[in-house]
Amino acid sequence: MIELNSFKKIYSDFETDITLSVKKGGVTGIVGRNGAGKSTTIKAILGLIETDGGDVKIFGKNPKKLTAKDKMKIGVTMPDSFFTTELNIKDIVDIMAAGYEDFDKAKFLEKCKKNNLPIDKKVAQFSTGMTAKLKMLMALSHNADLLILDEPTSGLDVVARGEMLDEIRDYLGQKPDRTVLISSHISSDLEDFCDDIYMIHNGKIIIHEDTDKLKGEYGVLKLSDEMYDKIDKQYILKKKKENFGWSCFTNERKYYAENYPDIIIEKGSIDDMIILMSEAK
Repeated sequence: MIELNSFKKIYSDFETDITLSVKKGGVTGIVGRNGAGKSTTIKAILGLIETDGGDVKIFGKNPKKLTAKDKMKIGVTMPDSFFTTELNIKDIVDIMAAGYEDFDKAKFLEKCKKNNLPIDKKVAQFSTGMTAKLKMLMALSHNADLLILDEPTSGLDVVARGEMLDEIRDYLGQKPDRTVLISSHISSDLEDFCDDIYMIHNGKIIIHEDTDKLKGEYGVLKLSDEMYDKIDKQYILKKKKENFGWSCFTNERKYYAENYPDIIIEKGSIDDMIILMSEAK
């Protein structure tokens, strides 16, 4: 569905070199700190920025060559984009109906009511969480084959985030080939949702892993200075000096559990990956 091969975007203080693939019928996540290149990558996929090298393809095409019919197959949420906030939901229904031949007006309004979104109130009067919900429901309203979601749950509390992720799961379950690319700085949104995860740091992919493998095989070793000096370091990806000694991120948690039964080993999380892979040496 989506292929990036050495995608480059050059700024005065930042440059990307991104290779990634989003397979049909899968859910792929992108994580990384603010400014890592997540939104730049998504904007390139959507053809919203000019590229400076490499290939970017969506549905097998350069994004600039997507037809109107192609674009109808894509549902998008982005944190910095929306219709004018002077519109209300009734206005948005008219715009969506005119722009998408598969827009389901009745279901969209039903979902808005379920999520307590006022039909007549201007979007400018919505809270941040209400606006995030509206964007998501719009992306899910026109039978898209591909969802590209950039920070879709930002601004939502933990209950609302769970509800929106359930909406996406329900949407995916309606057709087996529907596909999602999602970025988020909220790691808990991705750990139980994505099939695979890319981590971007300074414009580069530094980890790509199946989520089950990340949760099952990665981990954090908590080591004293003495133990750090003795331990086999061949499976340590990153290390960080702490007050107690060292935190070490590994992709072979089982190896260290079997060979060093006295050390403290914690299961790896996406937060651990982001912190240690971006901050540690």
